[in-house]
Amino acid sequence: MSQRLDYAKIIPDAMKALGTAHSYVARSGLSRELIDLVYLRVSLINGCAYCIDMHTRDLLKGGMKPEKVALVPVYWEAKSFFTEQERAALAWAESLTLISETRAPDDVYHAVARQFDEKQLGDLTVAISLMNAYNRIAIGFRREPGH
Repeated sequence: MSQRLDYAKIIPDAMKALGTAHSYVARSGLSRELIDLVYLRVSLINGCAYCIDMHTRDLLKGGMKPEKVALVPVYWEAKSFFTEQERAALAWAESLTLISETRAPDDVYHAVARQFDEKQLGDLTVAISLMNAYNRIAIGFRREPGH
């Protein structure tokens, strides 16, 4: 499958706007590892090969053990690999990514709200939303992994 169009060249202002949101998330105070875990989970759910490749590389480069990265798709079963905070964030990411199915249930919200203060939860939600937007662009225009 080849890339349908080079969206960075076609819509640079839109990509710059997303980049500004990405920079905000990076400066939000959430740990880089948590953000990348959430980005990877969202990308796995959406099936974005480009983003899965990128966030897997980022986590490994950041020092995460390959076993933990491999277990992200089943984080709820791999409790010894993930903290309670990470599991809550990943469940929130899953719930919001699959919003038409889940409707962001109260139990998932309450679990994540116990782990993060209001600003952190807002920032986490922005990160999840941002990655969903990036995934839809990369998938829609067939961005190939490894580039």
